[in-house]
Amino acid sequence: MKRAISQEFSFWRLLAFSVPAVAMLVVSSLYTAVDGVFVSRFVGSDGLSAINIVLPLDTLAFGVGIMFGTGTSAIVGRKLGQGEAKAADEDLTLATLAAGVLGAALSVLGLVFLEPLVRLLGASDRLLPYCVEYGRILFGSAFFTVIQVMYQALFITAGRGRIALWLTVGSGVLNLVLDWLLIGVLDMGMTGAALGTVSGRILGGLFPIFYFLKDRSTLRFRRPRWDPGMLALAMGNGSSEMVSNLAISVTTLLFNLSMLALAGEDGLAAMTIVLYAQFVYTAVSMGFATSAAPVISYHFGSGNTRYLQRLFRYCLGAIGLITAAMMAAAMLFARPLIGLFTPPGGAVFELSLHGFWVFLWNFLFAGFNIFSSSLFTALSNGAVSALISFLRTLVFVVGSILLLPRLLGLDGIWLAIPVAEGLTFLIAATLVIRYGREPYHYLR
Repeated sequence: MKRAISQEFSFWRLLAFSVPAVAMLVVSSLYTAVDGVFVSRFVGSDGLSAINIVLPLDTLAFGVGIMFGTGTSAIVGRKLGQGEAKAADEDLTLATLAAGVLGAALSVLGLVFLEPLVRLLGASDRLLPYCVEYGRILFGSAFFTVIQVMYQALFITAGRGRIALWLTVGSGVLNLVLDWLLIGVLDMGMTGAALGTVSGRILGGLFPIFYFLKDRSTLRFRRPRWDPGMLALAMGNGSSEMVSNLAISVTTLLFNLSMLALAGEDGLAAMTIVLYAQFVYTAVSMGFATSAAPVISYHFGSGNTRYLQRLFRYCLGAIGLITAAMMAAAMLFARPLIGLFTPPGGAVFELSLHGFWVFLWNFLFAGFNIFSSSLFTALSNGAVSALISFLRTLVFVVGSILLLPRLLGLDGIWLAIPVAEGLTFLIAATLVIRYGREPYHYLR
């Protein structure tokens, strides 16, 4: 059977190929947003603020999963392009074992040190009980979170993007139904929110393990060959995505502390609502980049330079289309989206709406920045990919958070991400042009 990633896609077929990955990551990003809607309606703004405080710790598990998923996908995709199917299977298995061990370790560490960690992340005495109640259940499932996130990329590399989509949709529906039942009907509060999220992640984490145990025409588990060099390369390839998620932990902490100082718990709740929009936009761009990456890896590995150049142009066109669509959607649906979380007219709603109108301008640059980092991951250049992510998600954001509120007050917090994305765009565009002809030849 011809592997999906070996095809020479047209522009519209490439977009269609990316739909399962985009939908999959959007649904995945909505897990926390669904919790936020139910918690804000049935628990209150303090519960919503607590989710935002716990979020940086949850991103560690996502970071490990994305690191192994994208890094391993680049290696496996290249080996499939070179005709080394058995080696690709062995690498897949070894990377899965390593990711699972790290996921289990995160569970243990998160449970043991949860209370001091959320204190460090800004939990006040008022918010601490909500954070601990939500976090203890969430971090117990870190193993499943890592595997679920890892295989969102690897299902695509295996040519099984639709299976990944339906799995993620099923996990999301399970999360939604349980949130409604446990929070809305049984009044279980933060415990119900955490159990709903964890149930979806357990389903999403267990299915890939059983699926790839069987002998199929694409990737499968087989007895692994110990190869620390491959693990190091996979982690290096995916390090940019790991950096992005670790940086979210740092920047969310700074956002929380700055917002608490300037606007209190209501400001923190408003920040949480606005960041949900960022998660969805990032999911759309990351979904396209994730689906394009194994195609890039395959044709780079096979030496198909002619198509690689055409594929790069298609990717730029797709990113432009996504950017225009997301900007339009953000402007049209700002009020009703915010209204899902908090009633119009209240202090949290007004803070959120004002912040959103300032914040949304980062969407102009974020799509290209995400794709640029993913492009270099697909080409197995983890160093350049990590540099883009490091600047985008940490250096420029931290600098903006520390400087802009001093100059502009509350608006400085909302402007931090747009300024960081704009500065990153200048660097990313320079690097994409610099490496386009030599050594990767995706530019004529």
